[in-house]
Formats: sequence, C-alpha cells, structure tokens
Amino acid sequence: MKLVTKINDAKYVTHNGTMHADEVFATAFLDLYKKDIEVIRVSTVEKDKLQPDAIVYDIGRGKFDHHGQEVETRENGIKYSSFGLLFREFGRDFLKKRNIEEIEEAFTMIEKELIEGIDAIDNGMFPEITSIYKVKTISDVIKLFNPSYGSNQTESEQFIKAVELAKTILEELISNVSGKLKAKKIILDKIKNETKDYLELEEFLPYEETILKEEAGNHLLFVMYPSNRGGYGIKTIKKSLEDKTDRLQFPESWAGLEKEELEKVSGIKNIEFCHSGRFLVTCKTKEAAYQVLDKVLPKDK
Repeated sequence: MKLVTKINDAKYVTHNGTMHADEVFATAFLDLYKKDIEVIRVSTVEKDKLQPDAIVYDIGRGKFDHHGQEVETRENGIKYSSFGLLFREFGRDFLKKRNIEEIEEAFTMIEKELIEGIDAIDNGMFPEITSIYKVKTISDVIKLFNPSYGSNQTESEQFIKAVELAKTILEELISNVSGKLKAKKIILDKIKNETKDYLELEEFLPYEETILKEEAGNHLLFVMYPSNRGGYGIKTIKKSLEDKTDRLQFPESWAGLEKEELEKVSGIKNIEFCHSGRFLVTCKTKEAAYQVLDKVLPKDK
C-alpha cells in the first residue's frame, strides 16, 4: 500500500484525520485483495477529479460509506461500516482467490470473528465489559496509532503502520479460519460414530466449536490429544458455546497438583499436572491418559 498526495493518482480514497479501525482494516483488506494499492486520505471528495473506477470508502456518502441517514444493517442489528461493506462486496472473491474451501462458511466466520465487532464499535455499539482492568478491543488498539501529542509522528506514517498491523491480523485470521475448516471435516468424521464419552485425537486440532455445534458431540466429556509440549493432554468440554461451564471436571483433590504429589493422590503413574481450574490434565504417556479417563468418566453407562 502506498499513500499518494494527488487524488487523480489514487484509485482508493478514504478520509484523513483521526484514524479508526474500520477504514484501517478496509484499507488492509483492499491491499491484500488488489495488491499494492495507491491510497489518498482526504477531508472532502472532489468527485470530478476521481479516476473512473476509484473506490471511495468511509467518506463521500457513496456505496462504501456508512455515514448517511440510512445506514445498512445486518439481520442481527449490527450496522455496516466501510470495512463490512467492502468485505460484503469483495470478500467472497477474495477468499476464492486465496483457494479457501467452504467459501460461505469462511466468509461468515471472518464476519463473526472480526468484522462485525469493528463495524459495531464504529457505529456506536460498544461491548459491555465489566472488569477491574482495562480491556482493549482491536478498535482501541488501532486508535493508539494516531499521532501522539508532543511526538514527531505524522498521520501518514502512523496510518501505514496501522494498516500493516491490520494486514497481519487479517492474514492470521484467514489462516486460522482455513485451518478450522479443514479440522472440522476430520472432527465431524470422528464424532459421527463415536460412542465413548471422550474423543481421542492423533494430533491436536481445533475441535471445540465443531463439537459444541454438532449434536453428535453432545455426549462427549473430554478430548485427549498429543501435547505440543510432549506427552498427552486431556481437556474438559464446555456445555455450549455460550455456557463455558465444564460438562465434567477433574476431581477437586487433584486441582493444582503435579508430578509425585498428583501421582500419590490419583494413584496413576506418569500423570504430570492438573490445572487448578480442573479443566486440564497432562500425562507423560498415553497409558496414563487412558487411566485418567477410566478414573474420571462415569461408570453407570
């Protein structure tokens, strides 16, 4: 992405001044989609000087601006910002060019995991967060890139830095979504005919959303998998995507213990650690992991 100073040199036009997450991510998306775009940031749009196929966003009251009287709104009540409007227009083609499988599902996941939140905040819908510490959204983080008082920072250099960060986030999200969709096929195949109360994986996969969304996973209480730290991990499964209560926890007497102390209390050799929250146990060997499951799973089935 390159910032230019003459409007007839730019095919992409957005507003100058204080930057927000919507036009920063919109610019990042366009740069990933169209490659090496030339952008101008202006206070007003001189339409007679625009290139015929120029894309104007977050300013100008056109197709990709959301500041008019009738802001387009999704079915769930979240209004579109420039980012959401551009992704709605070009997102599917972008994903197709990226060779993403299940384009519609990927499109929806990206909307839900990133774009709707940015759009909502830019339109004055703020998350209700109750906490004794400051929780920063992505929109808050992008605001940090506005030139700081008393610094020598310029709008242009800070905008470029913010766009580069947004591009990195988008790239990682796309990679994450693509991986989840590939893993989903494997998980669906595994839980389809699984009668045990736990799911055993040959490698760690993003499994939680698929299990919690599919009726076939309703009976599962734990997932066992090879740990990237060595050995094996066993994790509890939550009740639902909304209810983060564990379906079944590890014994209270195990909470926070490790190694010899945990072996003594549990009676299981090669058990390594139990999280104080009782949602994770690690073991040195698969045999130990099986013993953990045998001990904690209900016997009345």
